[in-house]
Amino acid sequence: MCLSIPMRVTGWEGAGEFAWVEREGRRECVNMMLVGPQPVGTWLLTSLGLARQVLEPEQLVQIEDALAALAASLDGTYDPDRHFRDLPSI
Repeated sequence: MCLSIPMRVTGWEGAGEFAWVEREGRRECVNMMLVGPQPVGTWLLTSLGLARQVLEPEQLVQIEDALAALAASLDGTYDPDRHFRDLPSI
């Protein structure tokens, strides 16, 4: 299973087929063939060196919340009232 991670476009490599993206101090070059050229500042869903999807702001918020919940569950600090606020309570 591959986990796609949101990363922000920070620059271009070559003729626009590759973009430099960053997240939390991590920087890498990704192939843009699936999403085409995107402006600097655009958030993308990336996986294994490939930009897979352009993220809308609402999607980015939901993904970041899910990643924060995962990290909190791994370190034992998960709080259901803090994560997944968009889901109804049961």
